[in-house]
Amino acid sequence: MTLFENTERAFIHKSKSELYKTYLLFTIFSYPLFVRISGQLIVFLLKIGFPIKGLLKRTVFEQFCAGQQEKDSIKVVESLYNFKVKSYMHYASEGQKTSEGMEESLKKILETIKLSQNNEALPFTVFKSTALGPARLFEKQTEGVALSAEEQLEWEQALARINRCCDYAQELNVRLLIDAEESWLQGAIDQIALTLMKKYNQGAQPLIYTTMQMYRNDRLPYLKMLIDEAKSANFQIGIKLVRGAYLEKENQRAIERGYPSPLCPTKEATDENFNQGLYLILNHLDHCELFLGSHSEDSTQRLVDWMKTHQIPANSPRIWFSQLYGMADFLSFNLADLGYQVVKYVPYGPLKEVIPYLIRRAEENSAVQGQSPRELTLIKRELKRRREVKADGSL
Repeated sequence: MTLFENTERAFIHKSKSELYKTYLLFTIFSYPLFVRISGQLIVFLLKIGFPIKGLLKRTVFEQFCAGQQEKDSIKVVESLYNFKVKSYMHYASEGQKTSEGMEESLKKILETIKLSQNNEALPFTVFKSTALGPARLFEKQTEGVALSAEEQLEWEQALARINRCCDYAQELNVRLLIDAEESWLQGAIDQIALTLMKKYNQGAQPLIYTTMQMYRNDRLPYLKMLIDEAKSANFQIGIKLVRGAYLEKENQRAIERGYPSPLCPTKEATDENFNQGLYLILNHLDHCELFLGSHSEDSTQRLVDWMKTHQIPANSPRIWFSQLYGMADFLSFNLADLGYQVVKYVPYGPLKEVIPYLIRRAEENSAVQGQSPRELTLIKRELKRRREVKADGSL
């Protein structure tokens, strides 16, 4: 049995009925074409007002989101913490198009920062930049297109919202993750994140963390540059290392607009890029803190092995493991039980606001080779184990 195959530990938090529902969902996710068509259909049906919200709420929403309200999410956070799994909450709104929506997102982010203050179960919080400013302006800034006077005012308002989040996080001593987004927006986000890290990460521990999507073929050189900058200017960098969440969207846009895909050409190339980034960070822990956002058993095992080889304690404050709520519990709960620092990404929000997030989660499980089958195999094994224990009269 490998480190992550203890199914009793992996699913200790789930009832039999919850396991059966999860098994059904991951079975559906193992059919990529069905998932892709279903996602498009869901968006259409919601747009015309077809009554499917109840079905969505009882299925994908309950699997991947903690609740519609903050109070519901806190219950989930407390439940996870009972099993040594920490959390970071996210009001899963993105791509806001109105100033009212952006102000509401700001309010929710500030609330989650406040909730995280002095709370061991909530060591981080997170935001998406496009929840606080218009995506079109992030795109223009990334492309170097000049803004009009009106757009410049909007941009300054977006930056003010982002800085307000960081000021509040610093005031309450809550670490803040900046999520990565699409490549045509990310250049502006990278510049903002670098500026913020230089400003806020002057202490021994970083406050602001940027996110690296290593399926992009330019991220390894960028990561090297970032580390060199941190050493030269003497500040800390927090790195959330992920593979990437917009694969189909990135490739489709590249085809439609006739430019080379910004992504690695194969999954193997992405894995190699990811692993090189992982070891690069580990070899510079004097200036970096690692937040490994991965559902890959191989990548997780690599990090565990490196820590053991270098005699880094499991509870090192500079190395964190993270998985999404509703996914890869076989990693999260086994790691936490062994004393590693584990943090679940716990999104919440009104159903209509989190639909883009839910569709991405379903597509991710379909697109990542081996993801759903691995989950299914272990859930099936745990259901069998429980039946055998019950038959023995021990349950």
